[in-house]
Amino acid sequence: MTTMLAARVDDSSSSLELATIPVPTPGPQDVLIKVASAGLAPGMMTLLARGAFRNLPTTLGHEAAGVVAAVGAEVTGVREGDRVRVHPNLACGRCGYCRTDREMMCAQQAMVGHAAFGTGPLPLYDAYHNGGLAEYVRIPYWLVDRLPDAVNFDIGAKVHDVANAVRALKCADLRLGSTLVVTAATGTMGTATIKLAPHFGVDRLILVARSAKRLAAVRGLAGDLPTETVALEDLPADWAQTQGLTGALRRIASAGAAAVVDYVPEGPAGVQAMGALATGGTFVHMGANGIPLPIPMNAMMVNCWRFVGTRANTRQDVQEVLRLLGSGALNVDELITHRFPLVEVGRAVAAMQSRAEPIWMAVVNP
Repeated sequence: MTTMLAARVDDSSSSLELATIPVPTPGPQDVLIKVASAGLAPGMMTLLARGAFRNLPTTLGHEAAGVVAAVGAEVTGVREGDRVRVHPNLACGRCGYCRTDREMMCAQQAMVGHAAFGTGPLPLYDAYHNGGLAEYVRIPYWLVDRLPDAVNFDIGAKVHDVANAVRALKCADLRLGSTLVVTAATGTMGTATIKLAPHFGVDRLILVARSAKRLAAVRGLAGDLPTETVALEDLPADWAQTQGLTGALRRIASAGAAAVVDYVPEGPAGVQAMGALATGGTFVHMGANGIPLPIPMNAMMVNCWRFVGTRANTRQDVQEVLRLLGSGALNVDELITHRFPLVEVGRAVAAMQSRAEPIWMAVVNP
């Protein structure tokens, strides 16, 4: 095969368009992967609108898994036929951040098939900006992770999101017996965090989201872990102005929560959840919320609160997820709620953006 279908955008795009383009030719240190599954992230269209994609036109899709179809002459440790997932994080690998398990902070940080976040030259991104919403994807061989036999391609594609949740939970610095609040709990990151909570010392979960019905559907994802929910739609109409969410959380956990992991992309819910922290608690934000933080610094000082912003994951986070999945200690198969063929990628993105129906994780199968 010399051509393939790919979901493309250019500098005038507001939506994905299917195009027939040449199959990438692997260079000496490249691996060509026949994509079996690619993950969907609605935020990629927001980043596109903000101009975060430096190389256009491009193929989107930073989450992908499949079978190695070809390898370059200098590739080691990877063979044709291997079942693999793409590690999309592009970084220099040499700076202090990269050498201390903080590669998302590298000045060259960008993501295959996704946005550029770094502040300096991005040579790897320039070379490998085309992503996995296609029949094939080309990446450098050092960004390949073998999938354990027990991990299917759909889960392999979504390992990235599960590893993001691992990173957020690590930042929360939880102790055994902790009470954890998770906001936007019915979305991709929220559901992944619920599944991982028992592995991070959590003794009690409090889940926050807009819909009571959707919260009821995710409540059991943590197994037997005691779990309570707060639906924003059930709060008084003026909750945003009267700190209604903070009050509701305090009524459930009067001593406060050890941590809040916040994935809310807009609005006051995350900030109000912060007010429910116990002394010494940690607020972890991975929602890209643009709302100003109205917490006085002296309140943070007196309560010894920590605010931690984080984005993406590291290779170490991914390896921990793969070990959990491979050993059977973690099973996230139920988180894949939607599957779409590549020819319906436009409909898939629209469904992810609208959230008219509950979607935990969605994948595209070329």
